Amino acid sequence: MIIDTHCHLDFEQFDSDRKDVLTRAKAAGVEWIINVASSLEGSRKSLKLAEENNNIFASVGIHPHHADEVTEEAFTEIERLAGERKAVAIGEVGLDYFKRPSTGSGLRPLAPEKQKELFTRFIQLSGKLELPLIIHSRDAHRDTLDILKKTCATPIMGVMHCFSGDRKVLGESLELGLYISFTCNLTFKNAKGLREVAKLVPPERLLLETDAPFLAPQSRRGKRNEPAYITELCGCLAELLDLPKDEIEKITTTNAKKLFKLHI
Repeated sequence: MIIDTHCHLDFEQFDSDRKDVLTRAKAAGVEWIINVASSLEGSRKSLKLAEENNNIFASVGIHPHHADEVTEEAFTEIERLAGERKAVAIGEVGLDYFKRPSTGSGLRPLAPEKQKELFTRFIQLSGKLELPLIIHSRDAHRDTLDILKKTCATPIMGVMHCFSGDRKVLGESLELGLYISFTCNLTFKNAKGLREVAKLVPPERLLLETDAPFLAPQSRRGKRNEPAYITELCGCLAELLDLPKDEIEKITTTNAKKLFKLHI
């Protein structure tokens, strides 16, 4: 049994064949899925999808790309949605300093100060509701870790989603008590450095995710990703950690149940 702890089946890329995607996931051994929100509307859609499918859970949250759009009303609604029966996490939330075109000259991150403010509020909401954090951190590891250290008591109940840091970032994340989740980009030909870091993750802190529709594995590079393809990631991690593939599945399923308090 496998749990895909992070995908976006509410996205429009799945509108034409969502039912078939779920059927293929089941056939591949993916018994449970956490559908992760990235906006207010996505939080609503994730919960609706979870209510309609017994094997899907939902997270609620707002991606840092939308930090400068969040109103008090939106944050209040997220808090309300987080209390719904199948909401199991706050996320994905965090910081993203990846350079994007500005309206003026040059490049700039999107509203970094507003990102930090919103991330802090979501961390506090996570503690208030006792729900784990699904943390997005892109080109922002130092600030992400510093805010977590400043705002949270350790150990932190959460996961570094789509981990992309170096050994130092990994060490600090593990010290904070965080779980580490890898996506199918671990299988990419140019991901040798990331695979070396993955070898250092204690199995009891490891989670699996696809981040579908993004980051399809090497064999399907450039195509739409989906939960069924997580088996390729399992195989990659099994080789890296020198463990049988079914042991990776068992360990990561146990970890996901523990972090997200899944009574399944």
